[in-house]
Amino acid sequence: MATTYTANTQAAQTRIPATMRAAVYRGINDVRVETVPVPSIETGEVLIQVAACGICGTDLKKIHTGSHSAPRIFGHETAGTIAAVGEGVENFSVGDRVMVFHHVPCGDCYYCRKKTFAQCPAYKHVGCTAGFEPAGGGFAEYVHVRDWIVRRGLIKIPDGIPFEQAAFVEPVNTCLKGVKSLALLPDETVLVIGQGPIGILLAALSARSGAKVLTSDLYPERHAIAANYGLTHPIHAGKEDVIAAACSASDGRGADAVILAVGGNALIQTAIDAARPGGRILLFAQTQHGSVSIDPAVICMDEKSLVGSYSSSVAIQDEVEDLVFNGYFNGFDLTRLISHRYPLEDAVEAIEVASNPSASSMKVFIEAGAAES
Repeated sequence: MATTYTANTQAAQTRIPATMRAAVYRGINDVRVETVPVPSIETGEVLIQVAACGICGTDLKKIHTGSHSAPRIFGHETAGTIAAVGEGVENFSVGDRVMVFHHVPCGDCYYCRKKTFAQCPAYKHVGCTAGFEPAGGGFAEYVHVRDWIVRRGLIKIPDGIPFEQAAFVEPVNTCLKGVKSLALLPDETVLVIGQGPIGILLAALSARSGAKVLTSDLYPERHAIAANYGLTHPIHAGKEDVIAAACSASDGRGADAVILAVGGNALIQTAIDAARPGGRILLFAQTQHGSVSIDPAVICMDEKSLVGSYSSSVAIQDEVEDLVFNGYFNGFDLTRLISHRYPLEDAVEAIEVASNPSASSMKVFIEAGAAES
């Protein structure tokens, strides 16, 4: 039953139901599609009707490890339509098509001045929720966006750009941030280990430097998808020696830069060994604490640099928007990375598929049902 939704103070009004469906995290490996209240908004805030939300590996980590308390509603690669605006909201109106970042830095602290935005204390405060403790909220029909996110993390989607393409703005930002940390040059060879959707993004963005990009994966099907993005130097990891292949492609030196786009620690040594003396190794998917054994002489005597990159950077946002929005019409259609689309009612199955990658699975999306325009 629909009710008239009115945010506090002088909010725009529209017909929004009192309740909605959402995929609620109730505990480790326990997600249930439930009926929950539609969030209310306050001054300076907006309510988004979700159209599409990608499932990220960090969502899966939280679901499977219990790193976050329950209940919560995850999902942060979110795009949709503004359904309500609170008093004082400028530059946004009901009906605007938007994507939203779930956290943004303050811009003023020590870490922001050093451009390590993901370490900003304010950045760690999630500003989007579909109810319960803020956790992104994209796995729901509506998302409540807090005022500081509205001011600095809400992006309008240009006409003609699908919601799915726009939802890639956040992951493309994280990938480009990592690639830029390597300062790639045109005469270099780059090895990207793992060709899931994030690995393909990292490889395609690396190729923009003019460097030769090698891609390694167990599944030939993924190499075929990578080829759509101009990646034409595949290494079939199930049949080939990845380290030897990297050396062969670089006159015996080893890769100038290696990007590890596979979670866990099992391939860290492979990434280090595949890099040339003086080369750089980027850990992109190692988001869980643990320990590994590394020969310190490789860092000291061989002068290899081991670096990390986590989350997004506001400093490159304009470049990211150009890549994703203009790129859609110029060979960077990221919707081709989507292998599975599930309605919100089937969110549990979507999470299961995303949690168990196979040759036939790439990016998995949950689509709440807002119509494309």
